[in-house]
Amino acid sequence: MQEQIETRAAQPRGHRGADADPSADASDERYRSVHASSLPDLPVRSNRFARTVGARDHPRVLVRREVRADHLDVRGLLLTAFVRGDGETPVEAELAEQLRTGPWFLPALSLVAVPVDDGHGSGIVGHVMATRGTIDPAGAPALGVGPLSVLPAWHGRGVGSALMHSLLAAAEATGESVVCLLGAPRYYRRFGFRPAVESGIAAPDATWGGVFQARTFGDHPAAPGTFRYAPPFDAL
Repeated sequence: MQEQIETRAAQPRGHRGADADPSADASDERYRSVHASSLPDLPVRSNRFARTVGARDHPRVLVRREVRADHLDVRGLLLTAFVRGDGETPVEAELAEQLRTGPWFLPALSLVAVPVDDGHGSGIVGHVMATRGTIDPAGAPALGVGPLSVLPAWHGRGVGSALMHSLLAAAEATGESVVCLLGAPRYYRRFGFRPAVESGIAAPDATWGGVFQARTFGDHPAAPGTFRYAPPFDAL
């Protein structure tokens, strides 16, 4: 099945894991453009359920679950997507590795995008992950998105939107009730995100305001309180 998906992305300064649209309006001036985008897929227990996404003028891309053999390539992707002018290692590369080390890591919600050649995917061009967070004081489970990245050469080819759609489909199918992220509202509203305060969820940092957003699933309201990302985010 093919569908046309367009996306670009940017990273908020001091971000907590989500990319934002560089075409965001003046209220999103806190964002700087970075080399990132992404694409999501359905929650799967096996990669035989992975799917392809493409458009008439774009190469087809396969979105599937990340496996251990992908880790080095994902790190390379993050180093390229979030390259720093000062030569320092991007925090996103270290963050992804740290997020895989604790109970907050959810393998079904760490996805990669690979170009399709004769029905097979090779070479990772995009990645996204969501990890276990909580809504305090009750400690209700929630998800925090990030990092999200796409190779610069693949920007504008629908990779970012595909990753996000796939991630959200996986989250809903696995019974999650709410997904949170920090990003440009103009970009993320297309995926059903709204300011988190509308769902009674406060940002970890009150200065984030409306750029901290939430997407809820089902008819049950999210537990009210303050969202907390997985511990590795605290080191950012």
